[in-house]
Amino acid sequence: MTGLADIFTFIFYTLTPIIRLVINISHVSPDQYYSNDYYSNLTQFFGCGPGSMTKKILIRGCTLLTEAAAPLRNDHFVTIEGPLVSSLGSMAQCPGTDDYLVIDAHSNLVMPGLVNGHNHSAMTLFRGFADDLSLHSWLHDHIFPAEAAHVNPEMVYWSAKLAAAEMISSGTTCVADGYFYSNHAAQAFSDAGVRAVVGHGIVDFSVPSVPDPSKNIETVESFIDHWQGRSPLVTPAVFAHSPYTCSPATLVEAKRLADRKGVRFFIHLAESEEEQQQIIDPRGSSPTNHLEALGLLDRNCTCIHTIWLDNEDIATLAARRVGIVTCPQSNAKLASGIAPVTALLDQGATVGLGTDGCASNNSLDLFREMDMLAKLQKLSNKDATAMSAKEVLNCATDSGARAVGLDSIGSITPGMAADLILLDIHRSHLVPFYSQDTLVYGATGSDVDSVIIDGRLVMHDKKILTFEVDEVIEKMKILAETVARAA
Repeated sequence: MTGLADIFTFIFYTLTPIIRLVINISHVSPDQYYSNDYYSNLTQFFGCGPGSMTKKILIRGCTLLTEAAAPLRNDHFVTIEGPLVSSLGSMAQCPGTDDYLVIDAHSNLVMPGLVNGHNHSAMTLFRGFADDLSLHSWLHDHIFPAEAAHVNPEMVYWSAKLAAAEMISSGTTCVADGYFYSNHAAQAFSDAGVRAVVGHGIVDFSVPSVPDPSKNIETVESFIDHWQGRSPLVTPAVFAHSPYTCSPATLVEAKRLADRKGVRFFIHLAESEEEQQQIIDPRGSSPTNHLEALGLLDRNCTCIHTIWLDNEDIATLAARRVGIVTCPQSNAKLASGIAPVTALLDQGATVGLGTDGCASNNSLDLFREMDMLAKLQKLSNKDATAMSAKEVLNCATDSGARAVGLDSIGSITPGMAADLILLDIHRSHLVPFYSQDTLVYGATGSDVDSVIIDGRLVMHDKKILTFEVDEVIEKMKILAETVARAA
């Protein structure tokens, strides 16, 4: 009898909850579906959980924007199976709800997730640390010394995770990041459920993650080997800081590494008016010509900032099909200048949009960035028709993805990766909502209600479901106290 009682107890307390989970999986709310408690028995017995289980999601009753210039479609549905968008259409063709996690989106706009084309995510620790300074003073007198004193693996992990929280909350589903100790940034993004192209920084001087600069290429190659093919969310890359912090030999070796490994090559370019005078052993008459002479400019290269370009530079970058990422908020705050984005677009360049690190922004909200991009281009061209809202939105979605080397995201199309966001467009500042132009000129990151990345519900009803944000904030407060004491 004792043996039978033990068997009964095992069945009742162990198997019954699992059976109930399987039977009821399509009838729970999104919060329950992704909660740690809900998955505890499944994780224990089957080794799975929110990040590994194949899920089917049905979003119904939404206003749908499939890509930047597409017409708005009212009363539509989208289905997601695994990591991909599987179907979409009018509610008249909506499938039944069996086997789906259902999200009712009658007050929501569903649109592609935003792509932050350039960030130094771990620099969240230095938000507000050094404001109202010139680029040279900000970088050399404040940021480089602070990084030497405070950058370490723990700092990078928690600071990047804080950036992930800010980006998810404001609708960014993918980020191209460049910094040091990039293994830890990549792990933070993976843990948070954010898609990321993560570049490990290369400079010709000692930094915390590479004390001996002669080992910078070796260190980055090791980082690439560790992450290549390891996670569907993380794509490793090479990030050579700039023509003035890397010698020609280092730049050539870094680009060769990127090409040999089949990863993206990123570099800051023409950010300041004085950059040509700062270049180590210049090989051309401008920073762009310098990179061209070294053979760095091609389809596998992304150049960031590209402010100080002449007509020849613009033609060269466009002809080489280089990806371009502009960071208007950061460039304005540091008075670096305004990138000639309209001229680049006129030449056929692929342009993305980035925030830069929030030490020079100080926000990671791409809606804010879109508004600034549109208005600065109109101002610099003295033309109110320059840089339409739809062109700007494209820079933050499809064009932005291609600018950093990704072609599986940026639109909501069957077969594309399911990276999309839901915005509450029934808020007073978004009514009436005639077109997606309102996203550029009126929306903010706080309008984002839910976020799906790689088919996984990462945020719902403004609650991040993949990690505890409060834990990250508490860790960051401790790290910030150390920075403040040393200042």
